Amino acid sequence: MSTEKAITPATGPNNTMDQTKDDEDGPKHMLQNNWKFWYFEAAKDKSWEENLRVVSAFQTVEDFWSIYNHIKSATEIRMGASYFVFKDGIKPMWEDEGNRKGGRWVVAFNKNHRQHLDQYWLEALLCLIGEAFDDNGDDICGAVVDIRPKQDRISVWTADCKNKDRVIAIGLKIQERLSLKGVSQLSYEAHEATAVKSGSYAKSMHVLT
Repeated sequence: MSTEKAITPATGPNNTMDQTKDDEDGPKHMLQNNWKFWYFEAAKDKSWEENLRVVSAFQTVEDFWSIYNHIKSATEIRMGASYFVFKDGIKPMWEDEGNRKGGRWVVAFNKNHRQHLDQYWLEALLCLIGEAFDDNGDDICGAVVDIRPKQDRISVWTADCKNKDRVIAIGLKIQERLSLKGVSQLSYEAHEATAVKSGSYAKSMHVLT
């Protein structure tokens, strides 16, 4: 898994530096999309949506790193909590219009991989904001990391679960960038199936091993 590109904005992911804007600290490098960082932590006296809050919005490489470097890492947040990074205008929930017809690629990591989870999560985020999905980038909605007692999960959400070619291409890119082949299985679930599942996992539409 390559994370060397993640060290500084100057060596950040490709396609993030097409435009710049000036502020009092100098030029910033615009991302192709605007994004929001969200955090979820369950409180029994609140609804699911009330437990979800925006950490910050960002639209430049530098702003991303400022947020990422000043919040807790995924492995430091509380058990049962989640981070979400979604395109601005899309809420990280199945019911949102941008997600309703879509699904998610999910990879689960047991505790033996816990020490690498932050690297996997960072690489997933760099895929998103660096537009690593090429012509399929319009189908990307966001990404999630869930910290759970038995298995942690990272998922990448897409807009159209029925567009098989795009779904598979996105899954293969995730598998390549996170170096998952032979390490962990990637499964694609439609949000409709996830919403009505009776166990921990929904029936998979596609699987990459």
